[in-house]
Amino acid sequence: MNKKLLFSALFLCASASVFAQDRKIIDNIVKEVNENSQLEKLAHELLDVVGPRLVGSPQMKQANDWAVKKYSDWGISAKNEKWGEWAGWERGITHIDLVSPRVRTLEGTQLAWSPSTNGKAINAEAIILPAITDSVSFQKWLPNVKGKIVLISMNQLSGRPEKNWEEFATKDLFEKFKKEKAEAAKAWAASLAKTGLTAKTLPVALENAGAVAVVINNWSQGFGVDKIFGANTTKVPTLDLSVEDYGLVYRLALNGDKPKLKIEADSKKSGAVPTFNTIAEIKGTQKPNEYVMLSAHFDSWDGASGATDNGSGTILMMEAMRILKKIYPNPKRTILVGHWGSEEQGLNGSRAFVEDHPEIVNNLQALFNQDNGTGRVVNIGGQGFAKSKDYITRWLAAVPDTIKNQIKTSFPGTPGAGGSDFASFVAAGALGYSLSSTSWDYGTYTWHTNRDSYDKLVFDEIRSNVILAAIMVYMASEDPEKTSTEKATDLPVNERTGKPATWPVQTKSNRKGGL
Repeated sequence: MNKKLLFSALFLCASASVFAQDRKIIDNIVKEVNENSQLEKLAHELLDVVGPRLVGSPQMKQANDWAVKKYSDWGISAKNEKWGEWAGWERGITHIDLVSPRVRTLEGTQLAWSPSTNGKAINAEAIILPAITDSVSFQKWLPNVKGKIVLISMNQLSGRPEKNWEEFATKDLFEKFKKEKAEAAKAWAASLAKTGLTAKTLPVALENAGAVAVVINNWSQGFGVDKIFGANTTKVPTLDLSVEDYGLVYRLALNGDKPKLKIEADSKKSGAVPTFNTIAEIKGTQKPNEYVMLSAHFDSWDGASGATDNGSGTILMMEAMRILKKIYPNPKRTILVGHWGSEEQGLNGSRAFVEDHPEIVNNLQALFNQDNGTGRVVNIGGQGFAKSKDYITRWLAAVPDTIKNQIKTSFPGTPGAGGSDFASFVAAGALGYSLSSTSWDYGTYTWHTNRDSYDKLVFDEIRSNVILAAIMVYMASEDPEKTSTEKATDLPVNERTGKPATWPVQTKSNRKGGL
């Protein structure tokens, strides 16, 4: 046998051996996911026991410590890495009652970082903003808020989702409703603008004028669901009432019935507290200074438990790490997972990591991030990197057909400028990929809402995502090639501007937030 034939034979044997190794590990990953899933247990411990993870809260630090302990139990090295400080705040009990002209306990909660009622109940009349003609008339009206609870949101025409109207109303009635809804929203926005203030500065003006509480309704356009964000007041509490109860109090005030509310809102501020990312590692054996990363933000808003945003992504990545450690304990490249803090306030934890760890960012084989709900992954884009198609396609080929056949890929794709933590890496020129999931009405019912709880998780879909993420990490780790960070020159056209997309600028993290 001549040398060329001998080399070819040896190459084929080696390739067959590698393929057999790949197949065995992939089969074992699938088997472990299907027969020994820990997702429900992880979700219970994180979402039911720890609960929401607002940056700066004790629960956020509790979650960091829980994750480090969990990784340690699995034999995985993990640590909490400080990246900054945030305004410390801990939610207490909120209780809101209508006490006149009738008695009813109302559904609502204080917003994050809201001032407390300091152990005392507020008992006061609730009033609404009048129609404002100009800033002068607003200033003349402003003294009326002294000693009052002020409702500052538009009263919705209907608490039924638009899909409900579309399904049951006649076509003419549905069109009439949509028109009236749009006109009401436009009129409300115009009236608010005439105050000379914004939705953020109006509450501050009211508390400075002597209001004892501010009440909003941030309806999410679905049955029973509101968005719960942060307060802008610094002296009096800001609360969100459900669309139904907000409408009740609003109509009573509008019709001269002088509704009175009793409000108890306990919370505690604790000054500047340290904030952390939780980082876990499985050390590479052949190329330890090249990295493959899993990624999901750990923090949440705190209207509910932060289940689909982003508890689902968190437990996905933890489970993938557990399985990789068990099935693939000696990876070629180092495998990392980043559980980021303060994503919700501007990707701060991951941006800080990118700033602090150029040695990882510059040697990143690939990063896989998940952060848009509990659904199965259905989209992976190339994020504007010229060679992404070569790698993603090759790695996806190893994924079971039932999973990969549901995934749409787009290359070279558009580089993500925000939205989630993969964008922090993309802006720095590193291969950060988003594992984008199908909706399950994420935007309406669970994203930042008071209904984002354990029961909204679809565990079979998350299990599919665990298989996908673990196999993609394995394939990226074993790939004989180092990935290319070459940027595509033919980026897609931005639909908004009509011009080709441009590469995002790297943004600095906010390391002292809310202070």
